[in-house]
Amino acid sequence: MRFFYTSLLTASLAALPCVASAADISTAQPVPYFPQSDYRPDISPVPELLGHQFGERISEPAAISRFFEQLASRYPQQVKLVHYGKSWQGRPLFYAVIGSSSNISQLAEIEAGMRKLAQPASLSEPEAKQLIASLPASVWIAGSLHGNEISPADAAMALAYHLLADQSALTQQILSNTLVYIDPLQNPDGHHRFVSRYYATVGLEHSPDRLSAEQNEPWPNGRTNHYLFDMNRDWISLTQPETASRVKALQQMYPLLFVDSHEMGGDMGYYFSPEAEPYNPHIQASQRQVLNKVGQNNAKWFDELGYHYFTREIFDAFYPGYGASWPLYYGSVSMTYEMASARGHHYRMQDGQILTFADGIQRNFVAFKATLETASQQASTLLQNFYQYRKTAAAQGEKDGLRSFIFAAERDLAGHQKLMGVLTQHGIKVEQAQQAFRACGKDYQAGSYLIRTNQPSYHLMRTLLDNTVPMDKAFLEKQEQRRANNLPDQIYDVTAWSLPLMYNLEMQRCNQAPRVNTTVVGPDTLIAGSVSNPDARYGFVVPWGDMAAARFLSAALQQGLMLRSSDLPFTHQNGQRYPAGTLVLSRADNPADLTTKVQQLAQQSGARVQGLDNSWVTEGPNFGSFNVPAVPKINVAMLWDEPTNPLSAGSARFVLERGIGYPVTAIRPAQLRSADLSRYQVLILPATGAGSYQQALGSVGSENLRQFVQRGGVLITLGNATSYLLEGDKPLLSSKREYQVSEQDKPASEARVPGRVLAEYREFEQMLKPYQADPDWVPGFIANAVVDQNHWLTAGIAEQVRSLYVGNHIYQPLRINDGRNVVNFAAPKDLLAGGFVWEENRQQIAHKPLVMVQSHGRGQVIAFTQEPNFRAYVDGMHLLYINAVFRGAAHAGALR
Repeated sequence: MRFFYTSLLTASLAALPCVASAADISTAQPVPYFPQSDYRPDISPVPELLGHQFGERISEPAAISRFFEQLASRYPQQVKLVHYGKSWQGRPLFYAVIGSSSNISQLAEIEAGMRKLAQPASLSEPEAKQLIASLPASVWIAGSLHGNEISPADAAMALAYHLLADQSALTQQILSNTLVYIDPLQNPDGHHRFVSRYYATVGLEHSPDRLSAEQNEPWPNGRTNHYLFDMNRDWISLTQPETASRVKALQQMYPLLFVDSHEMGGDMGYYFSPEAEPYNPHIQASQRQVLNKVGQNNAKWFDELGYHYFTREIFDAFYPGYGASWPLYYGSVSMTYEMASARGHHYRMQDGQILTFADGIQRNFVAFKATLETASQQASTLLQNFYQYRKTAAAQGEKDGLRSFIFAAERDLAGHQKLMGVLTQHGIKVEQAQQAFRACGKDYQAGSYLIRTNQPSYHLMRTLLDNTVPMDKAFLEKQEQRRANNLPDQIYDVTAWSLPLMYNLEMQRCNQAPRVNTTVVGPDTLIAGSVSNPDARYGFVVPWGDMAAARFLSAALQQGLMLRSSDLPFTHQNGQRYPAGTLVLSRADNPADLTTKVQQLAQQSGARVQGLDNSWVTEGPNFGSFNVPAVPKINVAMLWDEPTNPLSAGSARFVLERGIGYPVTAIRPAQLRSADLSRYQVLILPATGAGSYQQALGSVGSENLRQFVQRGGVLITLGNATSYLLEGDKPLLSSKREYQVSEQDKPASEARVPGRVLAEYREFEQMLKPYQADPDWVPGFIANAVVDQNHWLTAGIAEQVRSLYVGNHIYQPLRINDGRNVVNFAAPKDLLAGGFVWEENRQQIAHKPLVMVQSHGRGQVIAFTQEPNFRAYVDGMHLLYINAVFRGAAHAGALR
């Protein structure tokens, strides 16, 4: 593969002559370079703004911020800087808007016009035509969502500089009718982690060797944000402040083109749209047409400059949680750009050529500039398509026979509030009924939630709420053919992401739009707490069953309050039935200011707290029963660093620390091997990535964990970490991993075997299969699972939960004398809740354990065979995970 190498000149771009044609290209071109450029003589030199030339150094987040601040300060008529949020570590999230002085002076009016155009029902056709004729196009360039994908951030700076410096006719045409939004660094925390560690490894000169420390990042690498989330999967759930803030910012303007700029493996060239199959069926033909036009114009410039590229082969547009997907569902055209990454200054490719950091900046810059050209040329078409998309979407909601989604909200009020807040943040209008009503043959109480489908956000609504977004049948047939030939499938990500299913909430689809008095729901995701009978003589109870109660528990323990939790449901003398897990706080066990503390905790957590004048129970255990154990304040540890999977570790920690506000201590394997764990009551082993816990901990570490459990500790494994419990002479879990179900006989030990007639081709295919093989990998579907509600671990959990199933680990159930299978996958006919799963996997997964518990000495192991915290968006599993941590400790026998 041929590359033009970019070296850097020490002079500023202002001093460089314009290069007129592709024939003049040499290996000494500056960065950025675009044919026919004509830089103003008075433009500030790049080193004066950045401290170095583009490509000389990977820019730190602080340097990137300063660069744009100086542009906005020096060229205020053409640049406006907007801060839209902060990262977890407090770094600014911002974008710069660049355009002609006329457009920048009218920016507020232009953005207001786009918001009007986004609401077709409020516009007459003449008003819409006037807006389409007068508004400029808009392009949002988003860089470095993955912090170790380094060239997009610097390329974004190069683009901004070029737009202000270049006087060519093309650039001036772009600025005259196109607003350019540049979000250079979407993940400043991860980028800072990468840059600081990269330069810590550099010696006398940069090494291109892929074996060098420069090319091999230490755990957890810079891809993720502070909580180790891959934010390119977070756009549907909005769990991270970086994502939620960006989604809010986009809805101030609704950019017409959205470019999400990434990097990929260093040998892969450059990728741009159109995307690979399968396409999400909610993507419209007009959007795909624009994707092709953008790709063709990019290709024109790449051809002229001699840059190789590819399209369509990977990076599909099916999963809606990518940055390059989400804007499609408000009516934009969004796309992924992927540049081969030098992952530093130099990278030796397989063919021996050296790829540089500057190469990445240059190619990204050219792709950005070509995309702006397309937007400028297609401005009226893009505006018309956007308006028509939203108008047609609202009309389709009237015609499809599905008029509303209704949530009865009869349980898990906190989960409903969170989901409705997230949907509102997505731009979907959610209403809450102020009175009882009847629709589609069912009665609903006041407080039920209603989402009408005749909204401009119809396609986003269906994408987020439907159980399954169907894949193209021909595509799936192709994947079955690939599996038959032992080839990997081409499904890029999970096949299901239905938010109601992942929240484990019941939703009804209705062909009516109910007439009922409603109020519009806001974006707040926390429910309002309350305390009834605050002067109650005995104390208080907090019904268990949602994350609000879990937040109350967390805060109460940290404030030193004494709580008990019932293993069984009970009925109080007041006539009310309380679920298993309900928290009990008596005045006798707590300080005199208990009422004040409880009121504060209820307000902060959203819990519904009820005062009791006495402790008399008419059915179920009394509060002094051994079935109502005390919940101790515990110390929670988590294995951290290699070989843990950073995504698993990050989400598991996030759910505890940010979901309910309980701290977690991260411990590296080297310390855990022989550490004194007596200060901890719970230890969590996240899923593994590369490597194994057996290798990392060795026999000494394994024995230390065994002693931890024997003394009364709780060991919790997540996902494939459960396999670690099966290893060694004395496994901590009496289960086994299963091979794929096979009709193949055990291979004979002799060199020759009896002959066999193959009457059908199927018999031939069967003989090709190995005797013992792992089940095929499942990309990700939502599975139904059945809950044993007679176990303390499942207190407050519904009879059925939904888990995301990813991978190929299938475990045998525990025998009754060894432990309990407290949550099992449903029967084959009921297993699939959403998405797609291979048929043989569906049959084999059915009835197998999702959660197992086994006691050892005073302690126990709790094994989740799938990750309850996957991307922190399977909210319906979070309470089960929290039960494992706190109720597990309450049922362990550690001396306290």
